[in-house]
Amino acid sequence: QALFNLLIPDHAADAFYPPRLSEPGLWDLLLERLLGGLSRWDAEHFLFIAERGYLYEHNCAFFPLYPLSVRAVAEGALWPLQRLLRLRSRLLLSAVLLNSLFSVLAAAALYKLGCVVLQCRRVVFLAAVLFSISPANVFMAAAYSESMFAFLAFSAMWQLEKGQSWLSGLLFSLASGVRANGLINAGFFLYSRSKCFALQLQVGSGSVGKLPPLWKQLLSLASSAVLMCAGIFLPFVLFQYYAYVRFCGPGAGLEQAVPKPLLQLALDKGYRLAAMNGVKPPWCSQRFPVVYSYIQDAYWNVGFLRYFELRQIPNFLLALPVTLLGSWAARTYIIANPRHCVTLGLERRKSEEEGKPRAGFCCPAVFVYVVHATVLLAFGFFCMHVQVLTRFLGSSSPILYWFSAHLLQEHEPLLRSEGTDTQTAAPRSEKSLVGKSPGSSGKGTSENPVTRLLMNWRLITPLSKCVLGFFLSYWLLGLILHCNFLPWT
Repeated sequence: QALFNLLIPDHAADAFYPPRLSEPGLWDLLLERLLGGLSRWDAEHFLFIAERGYLYEHNCAFFPLYPLSVRAVAEGALWPLQRLLRLRSRLLLSAVLLNSLFSVLAAAALYKLGCVVLQCRRVVFLAAVLFSISPANVFMAAAYSESMFAFLAFSAMWQLEKGQSWLSGLLFSLASGVRANGLINAGFFLYSRSKCFALQLQVGSGSVGKLPPLWKQLLSLASSAVLMCAGIFLPFVLFQYYAYVRFCGPGAGLEQAVPKPLLQLALDKGYRLAAMNGVKPPWCSQRFPVVYSYIQDAYWNVGFLRYFELRQIPNFLLALPVTLLGSWAARTYIIANPRHCVTLGLERRKSEEEGKPRAGFCCPAVFVYVVHATVLLAFGFFCMHVQVLTRFLGSSSPILYWFSAHLLQEHEPLLRSEGTDTQTAAPRSEKSLVGKSPGSSGKGTSENPVTRLLMNWRLITPLSKCVLGFFLSYWLLGLILHCNFLPWT
C-alpha cells in the first residue's frame, strides 16, 4: 500500500476530503506517507467522525460504533504518542491497528463457525485461509468498518450455532451499530426460533399430551423473537433518534463553533451542517424520519434499479465475479437439496433423528446462510451501487469463502490427493488441528493449501485458477486503485 501510494499519484476524485486544520509535524508526515493510502474514500468519513463527530448531515450514513472505537484507542492506548502525532494521525494509526486485529479475529470466528456448520475440516481451514486473502481485503485494512462488522457477525453466528442465544444477540446488536445491513441478521434468530418450533411440533405429533399447549409455544416463540429482534434493531433506532435530535431538534438551529475551513467546505460542496440558520432538513418532516435512507437517496442516488445505466457497465463488470460466485453457490445448494429448500429446512429429516447429519457445503445447516447471502446479493445488485457487492458480501456472509473452498476441495486433484483422513469430521480440539493442518505432507510450504496451489500454478485446474485469480487480482488491484483515490469496489 505504501509502495503503490508512493509510485502512483492520487486521482483528483470528487470525494469527501475535509481540510486539515492543524499543521502536520515530521512524524505526522511520515505516518501519512506509510499509511495514508488507507484513509481514502469512505475512510475519510470515519476518521472525520472520530475526530469531530457528526458535523455534516451526510456523515450520518456511517454508523457510530466503529469511529467511537477508533477514537477510544487513539485517546487511550495511543495517548502517549500525543506529543509526536496530532489527533488525526493517531486516529489513522488506531484504525489500522484495530482493523488488523479485527481481521485476524474475523478469520478465527469464520473458522470456528465453519467447524460447527460444515463439519468438514479441510473446507473450513481452506475457507479461513481464503478469507485472509479476501477480494475485499483493502477494505479490511483501510479505515473502514468492514473488518469489525465481519468479526461481530461471524462471532454472533457461531454463538447462535452453539446455542448461546443471548451472547449471539448481543454480538448481532453490536454489529447493527457498525453497519446498517446488520439489521438483516435478525433473520438468523427468526429462522432459529421457527425451526425449533417446527421440529417440536413434528416430534410431538404422536404424543401431543406431553407438550405444552400450542398457544404457550406460540407465545414463547413470539416473545423471544420480538425481544431478540428488538435488541438487534435498538442501535439503529437510537442512532436515528440521535440524528433527529441533532439536525431536527429545537436546538439544531443554534450557532455552533464550526471552524471556518469546515464551514467553507459545507458552502462549497453543499453539505448540510447541524447549524443551518434554523432550517430543518426535509427528512425531519417525514412520518418516520430516518436520516439513513434519506442520505442514501439524496446524496448517492441509491434506490431500486437506479444504477442500471449504460455508463455503469464497468461497475457491473467489476461486480460480475462475486455475482456469479454467489449465484452459483445458491444454485449448487438448491440442486443438492431441493426438498430441504422447498420446506425451508423446517421438515425433520431421518438423518437428523439418527444424529448423523451430512457435512460440507451442501449440508442442511448451510441453508440459512445461503438464503442470507442470496438476499444480500439480490439487494446489492438491484438497489445499491453495484461495485460495492464484493466488500458487501465479503464482510457479511461466510458463503463467499465456504463455496470457494468447496469448489477448490471438490474439483482440484492437487488438494484431493492429500488424503482423506478425517476430512468430514470436526476437529476434537484446536491444538490437534494446529499440529496437523489440512494438506500437511511434511513440507513447511504445503501446510497452507493456498500456498500449495500457487506453487503448482501450472498443474492446477482452470476452475482453481479462476477462483484464486479472482481473490488475488482483487486483493492486488484493490491496493493499487483504492489507495490512490481511483474507483474501486
